[in-house]
Amino acid sequence: MSKPPARLRLADAAFALFDERGYEQTTVDDIAERAGVGRTTFFRHYRSKEAVIFPDHDRLLDLIRDRLATSSHSTALVAVSDAVRLVLLHYVDEGDLARRRYALTSKVSTLRDREIASVARYQRLFREFIADWMGDPTQSASLRAEIMAAAVVAAHNHVLRRWLRGESPDPVREVDEAMAEVLALFPAPSGHDDGGAGGTTVVAFRTGQDLDALLPSLRRLVEGGTGAGHPQPGRARQGIEPAR
Repeated sequence: MSKPPARLRLADAAFALFDERGYEQTTVDDIAERAGVGRTTFFRHYRSKEAVIFPDHDRLLDLIRDRLATSSHSTALVAVSDAVRLVLLHYVDEGDLARRRYALTSKVSTLRDREIASVARYQRLFREFIADWMGDPTQSASLRAEIMAAAVVAAHNHVLRRWLRGESPDPVREVDEAMAEVLALFPAPSGHDDGGAGGTTVVAFRTGQDLDALLPSLRRLVEGGTGAGHPQPGRARQGIEPAR
């Protein structure tokens, strides 16, 4: 039976040693020795001891940029939701490794500080994208973009933490519902919606209700938005909400 890749062996060795000796007491040499490789191999895969713990944030940020770059004005918020889902799926795919990281960063303040700094990078990326989508250089628009980006990141982190604690059996469904809640708070910026030009806007989401039960609410929602270009902020929340 072939050995696991060196990168995975190093990660397993590192977390095992952190559990046994503590993070501060474990050295790079300890990790390399436990994994059965040399220092050179360690630094070929990781820049530092900290880098063993955290996911490749640079790669994840690049994935987000790529997804956001494929969007248009009309699909910008869909792209934001997709980007959030990409990040969540990365952690879910890591499985137990993500949970071990969560337990460790909860105990070690220096690692917790680095995690906070990483979250700020995601929020900045979403803020820049949303500000560009809004196309409004005013101070009020800049504040709105900041608030939207913070809400996007908070929704993702809320669902992620629930999954890490074993409280969410379906984190992808939960993050989709959380993003629907967040985006419903922020109507499209004036001048960028197509409601005044006619046509139909379709919003897709998951719900536990039967279609026949939903139709009256859908009809009220649509009728409430006609003649105004788009529904007023909060109107969608009065109609239909995703199943909890």
